[in-house]
Amino acid sequence: MSTETDSATETLQITAYSAWGFGVQIVPAFLKRNWMDETPFGFAYQCLPMTLANQSGWFVLAPHGAVAEWNGGKEPTDLKVHVENPPPMVHAMSQVGSGILTWTIPYVFRTPPGWNLLCRGPANYVKDGLSPLEGLIETDWSLASFSMNWKLTRPGRVVFEPGEPVAMLVPQRRGDLEAFSAEQRELASNPELHAGYTKWILARQEFLASQKRGDPEAVKKKYQKHYFQGTTNDGVYFEGHQKKRKLVNFELKGTPIPLRPIGKPMEIDRQD
Repeated sequence: MSTETDSATETLQITAYSAWGFGVQIVPAFLKRNWMDETPFGFAYQCLPMTLANQSGWFVLAPHGAVAEWNGGKEPTDLKVHVENPPPMVHAMSQVGSGILTWTIPYVFRTPPGWNLLCRGPANYVKDGLSPLEGLIETDWSLASFSMNWKLTRPGRVVFEPGEPVAMLVPQRRGDLEAFSAEQRELASNPELHAGYTKWILARQEFLASQKRGDPEAVKKKYQKHYFQGTTNDGVYFEGHQKKRKLVNFELKGTPIPLRPIGKPMEIDRQD
């Protein structure tokens, strides 16, 4: 059996060990985004690279709502975080200053040897006034938990609703990026690719021009959909084409014990 086949059928396991209870949910990332729903006729969902990216990981969901207000100062006290009807464990806090809102994640993760976890903002998820701060953690050996941080981009007020995604977890094999060589070349140096691209761009330009002229067939069609369907302009289909992802749910193993946190949410979970 080939190495490629072995890799495709390899069983990989990610485990989230709870240190503070199971009040924080981890779920396969959603396909839908509110801003995409609001585009005319939902056209944003026709962008297959975007919809696949939407689903490429697991979401960590906010166990409670939180309102953060920042006055622009650098001290932790300059960012006020309000949690209405606070639960036994509050996960949203201001601890590091500079307008950074921290969401603690009450799990210690284990991935297979050689695999990291990228803790990032939810893909293509828009929130006005703040930006997610990403971190890459070696979860095959680290004994520490980690947090998700959001940086407010200006003084003001931001709101997280209960159940809203606050982080996206994406496994990455350590060393894969470094294994790539990289170069730049003229497109004409690859005759087959050059011919295919030329045919695609000319067909694309003609299709858009037809829509602009009001050609009934082009207007009705709306999109060419070659990439969406996994075909070239000549109708050649790529067998490995992927239109969606289906990630597994985190399955609860064993019987949950009463909430007796090991320690408390730290000021910030750091990998020093």
